[in-house]
Formats: sequence, C-alpha cells, structure tokens
Amino acid sequence: MSHCNISIFVPHAGCPHQCSFCNQKTISGQSYAPKADDVHRICRQAVTEVKDKENSEIAFFGGSFTAIDRDYMVSLLDAAKCYLGENGFKGIRISTRPDFIDREILDILKSYGVTSIELGAQSMANHVLKANERGHTAEDVYRASVLIREYGFELGLQMMVGLYKSSVNDELKTMESIIEICPDTVRIYPVVVLKGTKLAELYESGKYKLMSFDTVVELCSNMLEEFHMQGIDVIKCGLHASDGVEGDMISGFYHPAFKELCESRIYRRKMEKIIAEGYNNSIVKIMKCRFSQVTFAVNPSCISKALGHKKSNTEFFRKQNNVDIKVVGDEEIPKYQCEIRG
Repeated sequence: MSHCNISIFVPHAGCPHQCSFCNQKTISGQSYAPKADDVHRICRQAVTEVKDKENSEIAFFGGSFTAIDRDYMVSLLDAAKCYLGENGFKGIRISTRPDFIDREILDILKSYGVTSIELGAQSMANHVLKANERGHTAEDVYRASVLIREYGFELGLQMMVGLYKSSVNDELKTMESIIEICPDTVRIYPVVVLKGTKLAELYESGKYKLMSFDTVVELCSNMLEEFHMQGIDVIKCGLHASDGVEGDMISGFYHPAFKELCESRIYRRKMEKIIAEGYNNSIVKIMKCRFSQVTFAVNPSCISKALGHKKSNTEFFRKQNNVDIKVVGDEEIPKYQCEIRG
C-alpha cells in the first residue's frame, strides 16, 4: 500500500527567520493560515475519499509547525486528533525547524498523536547554513534527530541542493551526515530561486553563481542511489508543478520530472560501465561495426527509467557509443540495478 498525506499548509507561520531561499506564499500556494474548522473540513472530506486510511497521515506542512503560537498549534492538533484511531488515519505528520525541538514540544506532539516529524536540515555545512540565514547549525539537526528518535517518532530530513556558498563537496558532506543520522525518510529539494527572496537579490547581483543543471542532476542521482542503498526512503526529489513555483521562479533547478531525470542518470551510469567493460573485457559482444545492439534487464517497474526521460538514455548511447540499447524486465533484479542480456 502507498503512503498518503492529507496536506494542510500553515504558511510561514512561526518562522523566526527569513531564509535566503524562502518565499513561503509561493511554495505553499497560499498565505491564509488554516484554523481548527479548516482542519475538520479537510479531514472530514479525506475520510470519505482515502481508502487506505491506516497508511495515511494528516500532514501539517508549509511552515515551522512547532514555532507557531502554542495555543494555535494545539488547536490544530486537537482538531486533527479527532480523525485518528479506529477507522481513522494512522497519525499526524509535521515539518519544522531543528532548533524548535525540545522535550516539552515532543511531549505535546506525542500526546496529540503525531507520528512523523520532518526537519528542514537543508545543509549540514555550517557556513552554508549561515550564508543562507537559516538561524540554526548542523549540530541542532543532530541534537533534534536524537531526541525525535528517543521519543519513537518517524524521522524525516529535508535537504536543499545548490544553496548559496555550497559546493559539490558540501553537498556530499550533507548526504554523508544524513546517512550517519539514518532518518526514515529524506526529501531532496534542488534550489529554485524565487522572486522576492535574498537568493534572487544575490543571483541578480552576480554574487550567487549556480551550479550547472547537469551537475545538480548528477549530484541528486548519486544521492538517490546512495540513500536507497542505505535503506533510507527518498519520498520527494525536486519540486512539482503543483508546488506553484513556475510563475515566481527566476532561476534554479526546477524540472517537472526532476526525479525521473535523476533516476535515468543512475541507469545511464550503470549501463555505461557495463558497455565500457564489454569493450575492454569482451563481456559484451559488441563488434567493431557501425551499429550494435545491447540488451539490459532491469526491474519491470524501472524500464522507463532505464530508457531515460523521453528515452534520453536511448539517444545518449546511440550518439556516444554507437549502440542501440534495449531494456527488458526481470523481477529478480533490484531497483537501480541492471544486468546484460544475450
């Protein structure tokens, strides 16, 4: 069964900092702060529409949930709690800042049926956090993660790739630090520069030089594969068109199928390696002729990923290697792996 979130946005409420990348109204698509009555209305409708309620959570996204006014936070939790338990939803998911997690807050969240907490880590390099005015440190992420685990919540970490002052090495350090923490889930957000943000000012002044799009795809594809190998579920990679960023975006790494681009890159790397080994070791019988065909087997659910977004891998190998690739399914092959056939 697939997980489902009943998403309720609490835009920008409670955030003590205006981070360099943040235009919360754009990301959430709204500026209206929901009230308890709105939570009841949304949840009542979801109860009738969501079939697998036992695997679904009421999710408060869009702001720093534990930093909002305490009475307001409790009123939202109290309303959501009515829809948990028998014949209701699994629990409540929230997203918040690592510096607004302590035992008092966790006691409250536990008492109202919160099951999952996602922390906006963004980077685990302190100079990157400071440059982007996050207002917390990497040490805050470690500390909050330990506490969340201690209380038995599912832990999620959110990271942002390509921030101001961040290098490829900084991104890899963040990935390694997240693996060390070992959360249950990760969200990978490549930077999108939005109108009205500090990043937009830095970009337009020339102080902020973005990595190339291809570099970020390569980085994120490596992260997807590495997190998968470590048993960490990547529940989002890239922003969706529904996140409402297209109208206010002035630069950055947005693509409506960003995750598919990254997964295609994973398979391209693996197929390139096999083809190269074939030339060197005669593993693949590629004749020195004008055109050859190679068949790869992947998990059936990954055939389109292996062929590439809009069959980009097929075109890549035709141009680069003079090879026509064919992809077939094999249930025995794990995700992100491929084998030669024939």
